[in-house]
Amino acid sequence: MTRKSILITGCSSGIGYDAAHTLHNRGWRVFATCRKQEDCDRLSREGLESFVLDQSDTASMSAAIEETLTRTGGTLDALFNNAAFGFPAAVEDVPTDALRSIFETNLFGYHELTRQVIPVMRAQGHGRILNCSSVLGFVALKFRGAYNSTKFAMEGLTDTLRVEMRGSGINVILIQPGPITSKLRQNSIPHFEKWIDWRSSARKAEYEEKVLTRLYEDRGPDTFELPASAVSDKVWRALTDANPKARYKITTPTYLMAVLKRILPTRLVDWLIDRM
Repeated sequence: MTRKSILITGCSSGIGYDAAHTLHNRGWRVFATCRKQEDCDRLSREGLESFVLDQSDTASMSAAIEETLTRTGGTLDALFNNAAFGFPAAVEDVPTDALRSIFETNLFGYHELTRQVIPVMRAQGHGRILNCSSVLGFVALKFRGAYNSTKFAMEGLTDTLRVEMRGSGINVILIQPGPITSKLRQNSIPHFEKWIDWRSSARKAEYEEKVLTRLYEDRGPDTFELPASAVSDKVWRALTDANPKARYKITTPTYLMAVLKRILPTRLVDWLIDRM
């Protein structure tokens, strides 16, 4: 029996890394892609099929899709759009070019890869496209504006695509983690240092009191934080459920905030979030 195949982005660590190994161990043929060649080499030594895919580079994405289809003989059962980055900053301190940069990876890259695999899935009559969103895809937290905006936009794009794909055999699914053990915070540091002039900000004191401590100090896991394997379990369900859900939530904060958003007035939700 031919193994099912999946292309996963952002596999160097965290959610993508765990999902790649989990699915590989459960019998899937996994193409675990990373932005850097050294990470791909490491994953290859661990027994995965790995090659470079940079979601901010159209040529890199096209080459990765071509490599995938060459290896499978022209088919692909699933795509897990996972790669993303963030950086903490007040919206008023985020240069527009910084916003363009994060959208290139966190949204436009997802869109480009999805557009490239849809014709393949249409031709074979089936496929599943999983987009990794976040609790921050429907709840706005202070100093998360850049990341929030990409995830909010992704949820709208994914919802639209899901409706448009009805009857095609292609299922489009959102994965919505809350706090998950990963290197997202550490990986955000270069982007923060490149783009954010916090010393000149009207909110300098807030950066010093809240942002810098969280960004640079290792304070252990967050409250309610779960390991990346919790996401892998939901990814497995999204891939194997006969009738997959539109959304798979992970962690207590994601479930809780989804309920509060439904039952409380917006201003009250704002008040609660401001005290987190």
